[in-house]
Amino acid sequence: MASNAHIRTGRLSQEELEENFADLHPPLSRSEALIEADRCYFCFDAPCTTACPTGIDIPGFIQKIRSDNLRGSANTILSENIMGGMCARVCPTEILCEEACVRNTHEEKPVEIGLLQRYSTDPVFESGDQLFERAPSSGKTIAIVGGGPAGLSCAHRLAVLGHDVVVFNRDSKLGGLNEYGIAAYKAINDFAQTEVDYILSIGGIEVRCNSTLGSDIELDELRQNYDAVFLGIGLAQSNNLGIAGEDLDGVFNAIEYISELRQAEDKSRLPVGSDVVVIGGGMTAIDVAVQSKRLGAEQVHIVYRRGPEQMSASVFEQALAQTSGVTIHHWASPARILGADHVTGVEFDTDSSEDGMRLAADVVFKAIGQRMDSSGIEEIATESGRFVVDIHQKTSLDGVWAGGDCVVGGDDLTVSAVQHGKIAALSIDQYLRDA
Repeated sequence: MASNAHIRTGRLSQEELEENFADLHPPLSRSEALIEADRCYFCFDAPCTTACPTGIDIPGFIQKIRSDNLRGSANTILSENIMGGMCARVCPTEILCEEACVRNTHEEKPVEIGLLQRYSTDPVFESGDQLFERAPSSGKTIAIVGGGPAGLSCAHRLAVLGHDVVVFNRDSKLGGLNEYGIAAYKAINDFAQTEVDYILSIGGIEVRCNSTLGSDIELDELRQNYDAVFLGIGLAQSNNLGIAGEDLDGVFNAIEYISELRQAEDKSRLPVGSDVVVIGGGMTAIDVAVQSKRLGAEQVHIVYRRGPEQMSASVFEQALAQTSGVTIHHWASPARILGADHVTGVEFDTDSSEDGMRLAADVVFKAIGQRMDSSGIEEIATESGRFVVDIHQKTSLDGVWAGGDCVVGGDDLTVSAVQHGKIAALSIDQYLRDA
């Protein structure tokens, strides 16, 4: 985002920025963790475990916290979800495990499972304590395209099973949306790369960054040179609004700005608008809106075409935006973006007014979702622009699996992508051993 008269740097002091981008959920102390762990009923048929996409034995890891066996607790978590550290930070626990908690009633709050998971796993990632070891070498090598949660999960499980892995990654860093696409206050102190380093430390995983499918590498070539292929390519292309004014200066893709923010060494040097309008209703919309406000924007509006119940952002995230000073408007669709050279506002069609709604803006963020780049993968069956896979994450093409946001049913959650990668790895392992 270029700086100009409308969009400028230095809206807040360094001290204000540090406060605004501090840890969203500070970690629990030992006494806090023990008190919280004691609240667990240790249900036999634990609904929290059923609600977890990766099937973590939640009562089991919490029980180990009570006995001060943090290493064992972390092993319980990471054996099912190797990215359990990041998921403890970004997982929408309020609609998954914590919503299912039997303590989640009108009278009391659920057990804070996410914070307890972070309490267990952080020491392992900080120390580099390797909880896993590789099986004897199988002599097989698998190509993984995409170094996000799905690809890294698949790579780690395959490495543990004794296979060699080569990860081809489009970006200069591994991590996918964990590195480039989530709010900076959710994963401070470069935690995404700390987790990546831990995953790679198992050994047997070669990384080739700045390698894009369809230009730097071809699927046919990978199928010829490797024993199996896993595609975790995500949704690399942003959707467009398709309205007048979309090409004006000051109109940006939200995910690209979040990426710029996440990689910025000095947030005070980031150009920030004064009046910001975000179009969309998902997590990306919330993240870019809240961060704009915390960077010093004076007015920030999120506008969504449907109601709050239809927003893919969770109730917690919607409340976070509102308590951060963001105004959310519903039932309004963008009609056109106003301005001559630079954006000056947005007009919306609304259900409540024949005259619609107009918001002043010097920055407009498009956060209406992403789509898959299909370059070089046209021969794989897709539906609605995503790969069709079976219950083992296998595509229609022999020897090729896929997972994460790029498959039908992908839900833009790290935890789901990790599960896809794990399932695919187990299927690939069986495929190779049966060959």
